[in-house]
Amino acid sequence: MTRDELIRRIKETAYLEGDFVLRSGKRSTYYLDKYLFETCPDILRALGEAFAAHVSDDVTLVAGAELGGVALAAATAMASGRNWIIVRNSKKDYGTSKMVEGVLKGGDVVLLVEDIATTGGQVLEAAKVITAAGARVKKIVSVIDRKQGAGENITAAGYAFESLLTKDDLGIKD
Repeated sequence: MTRDELIRRIKETAYLEGDFVLRSGKRSTYYLDKYLFETCPDILRALGEAFAAHVSDDVTLVAGAELGGVALAAATAMASGRNWIIVRNSKKDYGTSKMVEGVLKGGDVVLLVEDIATTGGQVLEAAKVITAAGARVKKIVSVIDRKQGAGENITAAGYAFESLLTKDDLGIKD
């Protein structure tokens, strides 16, 4: 899928207009429903391939935060051949009670994938979990940057940040 085709598919599949409250608490006249595009095999495959292009030789692991980052991390792992992990939002109170599902070792170099970056709050929490385990986040890459502070917040926290697309690429004006 070309970049232009990906942009078209994401916008036609997941772009909604209305009055929405975002995870950040901010209000928006549009919403990009990640689950609508992540559940389309052609889009998910293309995103996995695009994220895999960010997997350098030193990257040992792909990570995604629950819930939106899970399918993206799996698709990236399949496209890159790297193992992947899920970073939970909170410890489960049963079973192993882990914050990370899969194998994360000290010394791992991690590509952390994100769905929609607004302020970067959720992905920064995931990055903290990864670094607390002794691993290093090489880069955080999102599908779409809403351009509402995520890039600045992520880089201010000391992480490299890139986005496959921005709201401008999708032709969104707000």
